[in-house]
Amino acid sequence: MPRSERSVRVAVDAMGGDYGPEPIIEGCIQALDERNFDLILVGDREAILSYLPEYYLERVQIVESSDVIDMHDQATNALRRKDSSIYKAVELVREGEADAVVSAGHSGATMTLATLRIGRLPHISKPALATLMPNINNAKTLVLDVGAVVDCKARNLYEFGAMGEVYAQEVMGLASPRVGLLANGEEASKGNELTKEAFPLLQKIPGFKGNVEGRDIFNGSVDVVVTDGFTGNILLKTSEGVADAIFTMMRQEIRKSLPAKIGALLMKKKVFARLKKQVDYAEYGGAPLLGIDGCAIVSHGSSNAKAIKNAIFQAINFSRSDVNRKIEELLVRNNGQES
Repeated sequence: MPRSERSVRVAVDAMGGDYGPEPIIEGCIQALDERNFDLILVGDREAILSYLPEYYLERVQIVESSDVIDMHDQATNALRRKDSSIYKAVELVREGEADAVVSAGHSGATMTLATLRIGRLPHISKPALATLMPNINNAKTLVLDVGAVVDCKARNLYEFGAMGEVYAQEVMGLASPRVGLLANGEEASKGNELTKEAFPLLQKIPGFKGNVEGRDIFNGSVDVVVTDGFTGNILLKTSEGVADAIFTMMRQEIRKSLPAKIGALLMKKKVFARLKKQVDYAEYGGAPLLGIDGCAIVSHGSSNAKAIKNAIFQAINFSRSDVNRKIEELLVRNNGQES
């Protein structure tokens, strides 16, 4: 059966996340109500059943686990704790019993297990965590890496660019995505030793447009931005903080005058609602770990039901695409040019 026609099997770590299984299972229920897929919930059976309505029991497989990787645990400990919910969820993908894994639990554990247990694509040296950021074109900019590889080499950035371009084509639906390398200036001479070494490698990627600055992520001038995981994670956390701060300052100013309150009330349903939707993490739900030989979606620990639902939708869309095959094709073609 063609990949696009068969039901996608998604394993969800039901115990990961800051708020326990309730919002995770609620998100799974919402996803089941909207899309056709096979759901596997991994975790404490009694806890899962306490939140899962009887109506859904026929549509859900439960895989029992008795351990949970805590947010304060070392990521590498996950390799030894084989009865944890995230270990078992990842193993389902490794063994071919699931197409994708979704977890709002310990992100380091999820990435470690996905990389070492599922494995990397043949021509990928290290995977990258990709996230979507809003831009002024009412669209999204894909940024990678945002935390998987803190210390990068030029080769890693080149591979991130290839993965980002293919993901933008196959999942985001962009025919000719524009790819940029994050630096401290647009000129090819700008940047540090890493970006200067990566620049000529990235030129082999069809959509590469050169260096971009941080502002270009949000002005829509490129579709994919490549950076190392250290810089990318700081960028991500800073952007989230700025968005929260702006909304807080707006509310503070609105409360100071009656005309502002009236204006805000008039704009609430249209302007504010659309703006909030643009910057709301729950709208896309999670970050795909690109470069592994499967699909893993890493969600925020504070994910609500809507975020989990959309993370599952990401997993379905990824699994129905040809992302991994196309990444390999592009890298093989480019590597052939090197020899």
